[in-house]
Amino acid sequence: MNFSLNEYLEELRPLIDVDCGTYTVAGIEVIANLMAEKYQSMQGWTVKRIDCGKAGVGLEIRNQPDADQIDVMMIGHMDTVFPVGTVAERPMSLDADKAYGPGVSDMKSGLLNVVYALRNLDQDVLDKLSICICMNPDEETGSMDSVDWIQATAKKARNVLVIEAARADGGLVKARKGMAHYKITFNGKAAHAGNEPEKGRSAITEMANWILAINAMTNFESGTTLNVGVVSGGAGANIVPDLATAIVDVRFWDNAEYDQIDALLKQMIETPFVEGVSIAIEREAYKPSMVPSELTEPLMAMVQESADELNIDINWKEVGGGSDANNTAILGVPTLDGLGPIGAGFHSADEYLLLESIEPRIKLLMSVLTKLAK
Repeated sequence: MNFSLNEYLEELRPLIDVDCGTYTVAGIEVIANLMAEKYQSMQGWTVKRIDCGKAGVGLEIRNQPDADQIDVMMIGHMDTVFPVGTVAERPMSLDADKAYGPGVSDMKSGLLNVVYALRNLDQDVLDKLSICICMNPDEETGSMDSVDWIQATAKKARNVLVIEAARADGGLVKARKGMAHYKITFNGKAAHAGNEPEKGRSAITEMANWILAINAMTNFESGTTLNVGVVSGGAGANIVPDLATAIVDVRFWDNAEYDQIDALLKQMIETPFVEGVSIAIEREAYKPSMVPSELTEPLMAMVQESADELNIDINWKEVGGGSDANNTAILGVPTLDGLGPIGAGFHSADEYLLLESIEPRIKLLMSVLTKLAK
């Protein structure tokens, strides 16, 4: 591979300097068009646009679109967490060691690394592999509008590689906690707190009881944690509150334990602590945990072998944040994550891409694909 860092960075810049937070559909469309053009300029790739509802467009790119089975599926996302206006404040910039900008490592560089790997793979390797690249527009909010498509495609795959950034120390991801977000709404009855409080039904009192019950569901030993992170309610100290809301974050390793918590939360709706208060619960985001299976071990060994051959120092992480790897691992498909270049500071103004990691991680991906073709 004849790699030019300057050429890579100039190709990366247009992907960074676009406001494309989740549901910023116009920005997602720009990224989708830029990525589609890259594959359409390479011989032998078909580009299919996927309607992901309110999230916008996804891309499904294949070299053997008629194949019933996919040898390797690579997944990346086109969205960021940043609001419109971020690019104007801090477009892509560089220093001697790093590139900066919204989504520079999470995960525009990962998307571009896939392109570079496929551009430089020998044609005989490509001919032996049925490859599918899926790019979705809503990973940062849980892939709620793309998960059905991602999972339906993954069911055809023998292996899944998610090209999120490698950790700051070069680590790849073998396991990720599952996550769920709930919005719980409490509807009571307002009354004057001084004149006739007995006629009121306090939504805040109901919410307070729920918070205590939710806190009691945490199990630090198993790694299942619940956090009531945002609450609101009430209109004045002299009014019995008729409305309150709570946002709950759940993280877990054990999918079965999470299922029990989900069922319990839904059962609690039927038996409010305060008579006359009604409760509605909405799961706004969900990803199952990503736990390696016996089928994952040969894929890990293959990646490790490639890294050793290239003198790339890697290690394997179990991390708390979710990705689309969670959605494919739950299907039993061997899945690994963190195959992109090294980055850190995700979801903040400190996000960076380590320049010296770009070329080695392209070569690592090429090596793994070559081994999968044997």
